[in-house]
Amino acid sequence: MNSQGAQLGSHPVLREAFTPKLISALREGYGLSRLRADALSGLTVAIVALPLSMAIAIASGATPAAGLFTAIVGGFLVSALSGSRHQIGGPAGAFIVLIAATIDQHGFDGLLLATMLAGAILIAVGLLRLGTYIKYIPHPVLVGFTTGIAIIIFASQIRDLFGLTLPGKEPAALIPKLQALTAALGTLNPAALGLSALTIATILGLRRWRPGWPGLLIAVALAAAATFLLHLPVETIGSRFGGIPRALPAPQLPAFSLDKLVAVLPAALSIAVLGGIESLLSAVVADGMSGRRHRSNMELVAQGVANIGSPLFGGICVTGTIARTATNIRAGGATPVAGMLHAAFVLLFMLVAAPLASHIPLAALAGVLAVVAWNMAEKAAFVAILRHSRADSLVLLATFLLVVFEDLMVGIGVGVVLGSLIFMHRMANIVTVEAGMDAALVDYDEAGEDEPQANGNGKRNGEAFHYRITGPLFFGASTHVATVLDRVGPFPERIVLDLSGVPFADSSAAVSLKTVIDKALHHGSAVEIRGAGRQVRAVLGHEGIDERFVTFRDTERRPSEGVVWG
Repeated sequence: MNSQGAQLGSHPVLREAFTPKLISALREGYGLSRLRADALSGLTVAIVALPLSMAIAIASGATPAAGLFTAIVGGFLVSALSGSRHQIGGPAGAFIVLIAATIDQHGFDGLLLATMLAGAILIAVGLLRLGTYIKYIPHPVLVGFTTGIAIIIFASQIRDLFGLTLPGKEPAALIPKLQALTAALGTLNPAALGLSALTIATILGLRRWRPGWPGLLIAVALAAAATFLLHLPVETIGSRFGGIPRALPAPQLPAFSLDKLVAVLPAALSIAVLGGIESLLSAVVADGMSGRRHRSNMELVAQGVANIGSPLFGGICVTGTIARTATNIRAGGATPVAGMLHAAFVLLFMLVAAPLASHIPLAALAGVLAVVAWNMAEKAAFVAILRHSRADSLVLLATFLLVVFEDLMVGIGVGVVLGSLIFMHRMANIVTVEAGMDAALVDYDEAGEDEPQANGNGKRNGEAFHYRITGPLFFGASTHVATVLDRVGPFPERIVLDLSGVPFADSSAAVSLKTVIDKALHHGSAVEIRGAGRQVRAVLGHEGIDERFVTFRDTERRPSEGVVWG
């Protein structure tokens, strides 16, 4: 770790890559105008984050206070250390299913431990500069994942949307959950249904006619006022959780042991992967909206630190949130100070308005999450993929169905594997092998034969066969290429392999080529390789294809000149 730190300190490029955007912004100069813009933006984001943080925490099986602690501590740390100028961190809807499953299996202390372990993993991934590889997750996987999560979030809110009463614990799996909820329809609470409908209608109405107003907060406040003034018989934060605290708790390590650490490791890995994907996606969205460029590995380090800090104060998983980050940019946030102030404003709201929060009906928070789920579902992208590509549709549906009916990480894993296989198949299909006879080198006999004559060794005098390979020469295409080259029939005096159209090669392809070359050499044919780039030649040399056995030439003429291609 010390050597890694020394490298980061001594290398200017690495030092810049691991510099938080806060420091970069402060170096540019920070005046009153920027502070005013950041303060207004931070206040706007805090108004959005306040009800959302509580709603996500409740849906995850935690307390509303845990959601607020996450927004305060995790949100502050993300912005202070972020590799993105506009990133806003906090609890995210994508984690709801994962958090609920972890709490169900390992308890709340187990979730805290898994989150801290995930934070350490994210820091390690960032320091190892692996953040850039997360962007290679196929688009259909991301669409299937987010749409599946949206379905699960909505299903998790049906009970509170309708005010249903279940005889036992609500099942976690989707089909048993829907069966239990359907069986409980007789317990529907009209007041709860009315409040959730009022909340959704208010959010959507304000979004259309007054988009600049804080729709989420207004909708929740209206529902809370109606509940208090009309004495509606619905569950509230106070009746289910006893309200929320008026101060941050003292930091405290969760109880842990080696056995517990091993037990929560799979959950920690899932949290780390999901947190890394979600935060970098949010940073990419922020780049597109602001014209800035984030530092992906510094962003992962920041998320790691935040996921260690948040559980110390009783908070849950933290990640970059697209909706709140976009709100920050639209509200005029100029630097990461806006995100830090957003956390401070949430803390202020908690200190001042904790008694009022007790009156918030759970039906209203369920309405908020129903709107979030609708916005999360990438409906247009989902339909577009189904219409335009069968292969991508397979990846999309596999990811979507596994996320909904099996497990988040299984869905992502299978989707990535399927996407990779399809990509390799497509890459292999673009590799072409053209065979031709070099007319300029054919030694026709005096009798005017159409074919060169064989000499005493069975070789045809002066004949050279060209093989022009075009495309990436990797393991997926190596069998096809070797099969074509192996069809040479009677071996000519010389075989020319034109690799000028090969951008890269791997060891599997080089081994296949070596098999063909060895066979040609065994039959007495000379082998010449033309136009091989530096990387291709290095890979070939590593597998023993070098000047001892073949002749290497740079491409001195156009590959097709003088060659009659078959």
